[in-house]
Amino acid sequence: RVTVLYDNYSFAKGPKTDWGFSCLLTGTEKTILFDTGTKPDLLVENMEKLNVDPENVEIVVISHDHGDHTGGLLALLAKNGNVSVYLPPSCKEPFVEKIKNTGAQVVIADAPAKICAGVHLTGPMGTRIIEQSMIVDTADGAVVITGCAHPGIVEIVRESRAILGKDIRLVFGGFHLPRKSEAELRQIIGEFRKLGVQQVGPTHCTGDRAIRIFKQAYGSDFVQMGVGRTLKTEAPAK
Repeated sequence: RVTVLYDNYSFAKGPKTDWGFSCLLTGTEKTILFDTGTKPDLLVENMEKLNVDPENVEIVVISHDHGDHTGGLLALLAKNGNVSVYLPPSCKEPFVEKIKNTGAQVVIADAPAKICAGVHLTGPMGTRIIEQSMIVDTADGAVVITGCAHPGIVEIVRESRAILGKDIRLVFGGFHLPRKSEAELRQIIGEFRKLGVQQVGPTHCTGDRAIRIFKQAYGSDFVQMGVGRTLKTEAPAK
């Protein structure tokens, strides 16, 4: 199960919206928090409203070192330092030291890796902005979770497919496409189709026009995202 804890789009009443992204993966071997939003207090508040106990988190994955994805991390670790934090190698040393000072174990993810049964990281991708994404191998197919997709959403999907060797059931998160033309967006959707992407859930930094075009193209296979959204999948593959 995936629950969106932080997003600038709303889905459910109760939790507040704000620019940033965070979601929680449960039902896997480890409970995993992917990114931590922008404002520490708001992440904690939304977790409370969505009945998420910070002490249940076992792994934190940070996609990239931008404040709208790292902002809530230290607040989470203040409540639960008994976690492993997977960081891309681009994270600055002072930030890494602050994490270590909470008692958390820091893992620099410098290559594709399996972090628990059925859950993988792409490893660092991109050149200007280094970013990693998370892949969940479920009985329904692979689910790809992106923070901002700075390295390119098609490249991330292609790498995720290569890592698992199977088609992608769902891609969701930030796609970072606000400046793309409609023609460019249609081309990206075409690449998604070629790569076997069955469903899409663009949110956060994707851009309103891009989200609208994905919704038109995917129809009933478009997944509306937003803070408070919960997605259920079959048990993850071992």
